Amino acid sequence: MKAVTWLLLLGSAAYAAECPSGQAKDEATLLQIENTWAQAAEKHDLAALDCILASDFEEVGAEGQLIDRSHMLQSAADPQAVHYELLEMHAHVYGDAAYVRGIGAAVRDGKMTPKTRFTDVFVYREGRWQCVAGQEARFLAAAKP
Repeated sequence: MKAVTWLLLLGSAAYAAECPSGQAKDEATLLQIENTWAQAAEKHDLAALDCILASDFEEVGAEGQLIDRSHMLQSAADPQAVHYELLEMHAHVYGDAAYVRGIGAAVRDGKMTPKTRFTDVFVYREGRWQCVAGQEARFLAAAKP
C-alpha cells in the first residue's frame, strides 16, 4: 500500500516526459486514447493513466458518486484482474475540446458486470488530449443498449 501511495504522490510531474505530444486533433486519436485507457487500467499502468487524466479530472460514476483523479489512479493500482470491453464508441471534436461516448463493461472472474454508457470529455492541452470529465450511466436490467 505504501508503494501505491508513493506513486500517487509523484503526480504528473514524474511522468510528464513520457506523455505523448503532438497528438492529432481527430476522432481516431480519441478512440485510440479510450482503448489505451482501458488497457492501462487492466495492466495497472499508472504512468499511461497519468498522461490521459487531466490534473482536474472528475467523473460521475454509475452510482452517482464523484470520482477524482487520485481515486481513479488508486483504483487502477488495485491488483485484481479485470478485463474492460468498449463498444459502440463515437468521438466528436470541436477544436481543442472533444468528447467520446460509448458502452463499457468489465469482466471480473469470468463474469461481465452490467454495461454502462459513458461520456468522456477531453481538452487539448500541452500537445495532447487530456480527459477532464466523465460520466457513466448503468443500463437498467430491462433496457437494451
